[in-house]
Amino acid sequence: MGSSSCTWSGIIPAVTTQFAADMAVDIDATQRVQDALVRDGVHGLIVCGTCGENNSLEPDEKLAVVAAAVEASAGRVPIIVGTSEFTTPRAVNFARAVERLGASGLMVLPAMVYVPTEAELLEHFRTVANSTALPVMLYNNPPAYRVSVTMKTLEGLAAVPNVVAIKESAPDPRRFTDLHNAFGDRYALFAGLDDVALEGLLLGAQGWVSGLTSAFPQESIALWDALQRGDLPTALAIYRWFMPLLHLDADHDLVQSIKLAEQIMGRGSERVRMPRMPLTGARRAQVVQMVETAAATRPTLVAAAA
Repeated sequence: MGSSSCTWSGIIPAVTTQFAADMAVDIDATQRVQDALVRDGVHGLIVCGTCGENNSLEPDEKLAVVAAAVEASAGRVPIIVGTSEFTTPRAVNFARAVERLGASGLMVLPAMVYVPTEAELLEHFRTVANSTALPVMLYNNPPAYRVSVTMKTLEGLAAVPNVVAIKESAPDPRRFTDLHNAFGDRYALFAGLDDVALEGLLLGAQGWVSGLTSAFPQESIALWDALQRGDLPTALAIYRWFMPLLHLDADHDLVQSIKLAEQIMGRGSERVRMPRMPLTGARRAQVVQMVETAAATRPTLVAAAA
């Protein structure tokens, strides 16, 4: 079994798609969000993921968002594209289209709505990967998509050379060790659930695909940098400060919460497309208070003042 050829690592936010007041995709605002994150120092961008509201976008809108990200990045960081379609042929067509647009890689999800058997999931991933030369990150999120990327499925994909990484969003951090023990360095592992991110990074993940980084990129990067220099106390301090917000990533309204956090931090708009609706009432007040408290106690600001 060969080793992964994945060159991605570090903090890779799952960026939001911005909408105008009439709910059309606002490409200029989307590019401002993308460019700001790159300038803040993130190591890549995931576009058209869950936070990018992939399944609320029309096919031409998805391609426009990908093209915008490729342009905004201008080669500074890799652009990894969420590939989340109802059928395998649609996923193949989309993968080929974003490859032509200059995307750096794909984050491939199980087909939407239909819950596949293990054999169907394996063939879906294999077919999409074989349709393109782009490197592929598989997305494992059993709570959201009602299917687990099992060890048997990963064994079946080990011979597909461009399947290089796994975004691991199962809520059990033991999975990182199980994957390492089963496959060694065949697959690059990425922490994919914000409130177990540090655990994943300590257990061998070579990066963090993050939602809340969109609102607090400096702290996310500071946590990564602390781990890279072996400064666990600093990483723990940042993680403990961050944790109330990181829990939002595990809630059903994560997209609304993250976009509201972006708005409060002056980084985007809370507009979301139906069936999602902006937070209201007690939930909105709760998230606003959480973000404002975090902003007032930011460890990067404390460190700068010291």
